[in-house]
Amino acid sequence: MNHGNELLNVLTTEQVNERTTHIDQLSTEEIVRLINEEDRQVTETVCRLTPQIAKAADIIIRSFKQNGRLFYVGAGTSGRIGILDASECPPTYGTDPSMVQGIIAGGERAIQDAAEKAEDDAGMGARDMDACGVNERDTVVGIAASGRTPYVLGAMKRAMERGASVIGLCNNYGTPMAQYAHHMIEAVVGPEVILGSTRMKAGTAQKIILNTLTTTAMIRIGKVYNNLMVDLQPSNEKLIHRAKRIIKLATGAPDERVNETFRLAGGHVKTAIVMILADVDKETAERLLARADGFVREAVRLAKE
Repeated sequence: MNHGNELLNVLTTEQVNERTTHIDQLSTEEIVRLINEEDRQVTETVCRLTPQIAKAADIIIRSFKQNGRLFYVGAGTSGRIGILDASECPPTYGTDPSMVQGIIAGGERAIQDAAEKAEDDAGMGARDMDACGVNERDTVVGIAASGRTPYVLGAMKRAMERGASVIGLCNNYGTPMAQYAHHMIEAVVGPEVILGSTRMKAGTAQKIILNTLTTTAMIRIGKVYNNLMVDLQPSNEKLIHRAKRIIKLATGAPDERVNETFRLAGGHVKTAIVMILADVDKETAERLLARADGFVREAVRLAKE
């Protein structure tokens, strides 16, 4: 038996799922039901990881408060999931595209076309961290279902050497990833429905966790008021309507005032909300938000002092 097979034999993600060994004999509806039954394990596992995920979120929040960045690093499915989460932050929370970045083994072409050989290159992972200028203010999250992908481990090792905070996210216990991480999240969701197809339960767990990390961090740095995304970028007609609706929900103001204040605020949702709630002009609202580090609730409180 070669070394590669020995590794596969010990990974939970590479074990045969005894509950689905007959899946090729089932009807379409039965297959769908069985997949859904397996997927239920994902949310249960993530729920048990709440303390670990919260600690990771606090590490990311610390980076953001230091004007640092968040990097997701992965190969294949894990890399694509990181890029997906990162790409949604600017339109949802008005972040600069550099603030949350997804890095995938093989570069941009690997987003759509598989680049399996790239994931075996630890040196490439290290070079990508150098190219990004990763530093002590940044957080790097290495993502690999196996917990042993060379590209990801190389990136994590180099990020640690450069002084960054490093988090590992994998779907197996006791992996080599742990030696290159300050903090680990081991989301072990059991064998896949189809042996080794980690785009399924493992990928779903990764996506839930990454969504949770960025959402929590954005809330904690003031980009949410109540449960409204008040830093969204109204860059098209749909988002302009959403922005005005958020202002209305946050303030209860009539449509005419919402529309006029949105215009006066230059399309900036937070500014418009503070203008209405604190009954101030644009310049005053902007000063209040600056003093409040971008937190709408605090800006309104300061206006009452």
